Amino acid sequence: MAGSTFGNLVRLSTFGESHGKAVGGILEGIPAGFSIDFEEIQKELDRRRPGQSAIVTQRKESDRVQFLSGIFEGKTLGTPIGFLVENEDQKSADYNELEKAFRPSHADFTYQQKYGIRDHRGGGRSSARETVSRVVGGAIAKQVLAQQEIRIDAFVDQIGSLQWLGEWNSGLKEVSESTIVRVPSLELAEQMEALIREVRKEGDTIGGSIRCVIDGVPAGLGEPVFDKLHAELGKAMLSINAVKGFEIGSGFSSVAMRGSEHNDLFTTDGKTKTNHSGGIQGGISNGMPIDFRVAFKPVATIMRPQDTINESFEAVSLIAKGRHDPCVVPRAVPIVESMAALVILDYLLIQKAYH
Repeated sequence: MAGSTFGNLVRLSTFGESHGKAVGGILEGIPAGFSIDFEEIQKELDRRRPGQSAIVTQRKESDRVQFLSGIFEGKTLGTPIGFLVENEDQKSADYNELEKAFRPSHADFTYQQKYGIRDHRGGGRSSARETVSRVVGGAIAKQVLAQQEIRIDAFVDQIGSLQWLGEWNSGLKEVSESTIVRVPSLELAEQMEALIREVRKEGDTIGGSIRCVIDGVPAGLGEPVFDKLHAELGKAMLSINAVKGFEIGSGFSSVAMRGSEHNDLFTTDGKTKTNHSGGIQGGISNGMPIDFRVAFKPVATIMRPQDTINESFEAVSLIAKGRHDPCVVPRAVPIVESMAALVILDYLLIQKAYH
């Protein structure tokens, strides 16, 4: 299927449906001779997997990755890395009502219009189950970047109207990962968790946002005009299920600022006093931390009656069943980090190859 490959020199292709036998991928462009930490990859998958807490979908998947090619005796061969993650806990009967009816604001309708056929079980290819493969590829990319002292930290900064407005530092990563909501505030974590539980009890869903900070990126990554670094990051984030918005640095708040306020003044070491640019200027990294936010809509599948249509365009009422996240944002944190890692590694290798 067109649209299932991402990247330039570092390329990730993914395959599989939510209720099929497995999901997986092929990762190309990873340099040869790199030692892989398999336990670290599994940790990243565990951060994304369903059933990890009471506020996420209770689908039980171990998400154990099997590597099929490209790695020998724990080291990369420079050839395509093929991998597979089996689906273990599908309950396809929960989706029988979706065989003919379309969930409002879900990809059910658009997939049917595009292909004339769809796998209605769990959303098929449009399911967030596909992101398992992104996390595997991103986990490998993160390990390569760590050798270059590039660190990627994402965390939840908003659920509904509850927002964290603190100053980020890498020491807060332990705090955010200690909470099931993944926000760097224990007090706010309790409020967010209570809100998600309330929403779930009502049979509804709620959205939120994730902030990502990338430290250690050297100045000079990115290409002019159409292949700007922040444009590629935006494409990567907007390709994630349920994402509706991307902003970097000051983002939309910059519309209310003046140039004298917004401009990042230089210091004599080439850094800047502020970082309204989010670490990227003219589409090229400037050596400051890359700082962006990603907005996630409420999950479309809700457990309350909704008016919709069926494949014959007849009005029907639908009450969705199955196991779904009342808020997808906490489980999306490692997905955001993974896509960011794939972009940064890709552009790092492009810089080394062509410049």
